[in-house]
Amino acid sequence: MSNIPELFGSMVFNEKVMRERLPRDVFNALQSTIKSGEPISSDIADVVANAMKDWAIEKGATHYTHWFQPMTGITAEKHDSFIHPAEGGTAIMKFSGKELIKGEPDASSFPSGGLRSTFEARGYTAWDPTSYAFVRESVLYIPTAFLAYSGQVLDKKTPLLRSMAALSRAACRVLKLFGKTTERVIPSVGPEQEYFLIPLELYKKRPDLVVTGRTLFGAKPPKGQELEDHYFGSIKDRVLEYMEDLDKELWKLGVVAKTRHNEVAPGQHELAPVYSTVNIATDHNQLTMTLMNKLASKHGLACLLHEKPFAGVNGSGKHNNWSISTSDGENLLEPGKDLKNNLQFMLFLTAVIKAVDDHQDLLRLSVATAGNDHRLGAHEAPPSIISMFLGDEITDLMETLAAGKEYSNHVKRRLSTGAESVPVIYEDTTDRNRTSPFAFTGNKFEFRSLGSSVNIACPNVMINAAVADTLNTFADELEKAKDFKKSALELIKREYLAHRRIVFNGDNYADAWRDEAARRGLLNLSGTPEALSYYDRKENVELFERLKIYTAEEVRARRDILLENYCKVINIEALTMCEITVRQILPAAIEFTTRLADNIQKLTALKVEAKAQTEQLKTVAMLVDRAYEAEQKLSDIQLAVKNETDLLGEARRCHDEMFTAMQELRTYCDRLETEVPKALWPFPTYGDLLLYV
Repeated sequence: MSNIPELFGSMVFNEKVMRERLPRDVFNALQSTIKSGEPISSDIADVVANAMKDWAIEKGATHYTHWFQPMTGITAEKHDSFIHPAEGGTAIMKFSGKELIKGEPDASSFPSGGLRSTFEARGYTAWDPTSYAFVRESVLYIPTAFLAYSGQVLDKKTPLLRSMAALSRAACRVLKLFGKTTERVIPSVGPEQEYFLIPLELYKKRPDLVVTGRTLFGAKPPKGQELEDHYFGSIKDRVLEYMEDLDKELWKLGVVAKTRHNEVAPGQHELAPVYSTVNIATDHNQLTMTLMNKLASKHGLACLLHEKPFAGVNGSGKHNNWSISTSDGENLLEPGKDLKNNLQFMLFLTAVIKAVDDHQDLLRLSVATAGNDHRLGAHEAPPSIISMFLGDEITDLMETLAAGKEYSNHVKRRLSTGAESVPVIYEDTTDRNRTSPFAFTGNKFEFRSLGSSVNIACPNVMINAAVADTLNTFADELEKAKDFKKSALELIKREYLAHRRIVFNGDNYADAWRDEAARRGLLNLSGTPEALSYYDRKENVELFERLKIYTAEEVRARRDILLENYCKVINIEALTMCEITVRQILPAAIEFTTRLADNIQKLTALKVEAKAQTEQLKTVAMLVDRAYEAEQKLSDIQLAVKNETDLLGEARRCHDEMFTAMQELRTYCDRLETEVPKALWPFPTYGDLLLYV
């Protein structure tokens, strides 16, 4: 591999490149825009665009694209070449500031939730200077926002940028009370990405995987993850070569891919980056998922980013490690060595506790998808009940303070292995609770409920908005205080007592926690339709409007887009199941019954008892009948649900009726898989897919 420091960011128009290629005044103006959000003039944009074009062409680019994130959840791009006609039938390479700042893709075919009619096609992309442009495969990618001709937001990036600004303003108000001035406060995120790799040739033989991203059928193999031998195990050569290729391509694009390892399930792996500003982390995660899929085929593999591609083994999530820091680099969630006297930490911590409790619904709905419904609460991911883990030391601090007692800082234990050659280490501020949805892990919170395929923008919009609103409430009160320290301590005590129900340091998988959570009055929004029904509640609309993140219309549009997507996903899965059942599974099973019947007839003619064959024939014939009936039932439900006029009603019927019918059909078909000879079974089994990469 090339020298990594030289390789890193080599395809990115980053600050180093800008400093080298832009005049000093232009560079300073652009940096001011990046750091403080000041608007950029057209003259400055022209200079930047020309320098960006020259640099991109040197890197092999012939085209540019405004790279944006519509409400599909994935990225979108339209390529335009730099070529412009010139005199004498020649051409020149040209790129203007106007072309850099604004693009005009067709907006009519992207989800809008009713914000735009089909005939209202005009939409705009607007350059986001805070996220660096980069070159990939002969194209200059320019991260952009996406909005309608009316100015309404049609993407995921713009609300995220708005939420970051709202959080910064609120946090700066609170910091000012501590006598601190900072240019801005920045939320940062490190999203850990889980994924599966399976043989490409087998993937292509599974129509359910190709169409829906998950296996709709599949009997449990003799060996799954029971021995726990895959987790952090030795990485197979083929997979390691893929990981090395992925790291290299990500490093070129400035993505700090840091950690790679095998995950719990066979064929499952994880990539974790270093933290970065949340909007850049969002762009990088979208880029990571794109490259994961693209590079897999080069290695004869298929990358699966669905939350639950295989039943009976762990699904994939995306752990969203969120924190806030000043532009000077001070982490506001760092407890420090003198915990009991760190009033600033306690105040910001209390704000997060209150925010999570007050806005459980927003956090839950931000991770609500059809795929994630398979995973949440299935002893492989946190449950649908939102709670927080603080750890013993931080909980002790808050409980002691709430009780009006004096807190003594914990003395960190020395942890010794007893082996003389191994150095002594010291325990951290908290343990790690892998079952908690929102866990404090030292100087950040790990939101563990995200599904592996989700765009992280929406969950971080919700966290930023909830914390920003709480900090504004705190500032409103404390700015009037005569004795700031005394008032701050009283506020911390009062708010912690009011919201400590959200703190739970135990096993979130346990059935007892569901009962306890209900007693505490915590929400348990078990399915996507129920969760999304909370999106446009009056309190939530008022929150978003107050912080200028969404308008009421934009909130309702997002609710409808997500509900519609849920219905479409379930509907596609149901149709795929019916087709596979009728055209592949039942014919294979019927062929087997024919062979069994022929064998029984021949043996009977020879006066040989065929007891085993007869019993198996009865079993398979019964399962064929049941599978056929279940397929017919599913087909009827699918048609009935499709005629539902209310979107939320349709989603609820998809969840309650159609998905239940899908599970019934799967039960019979999976039992058939265990009876029909492998040579007759129409597609690769779980054992083939998971154990032979």
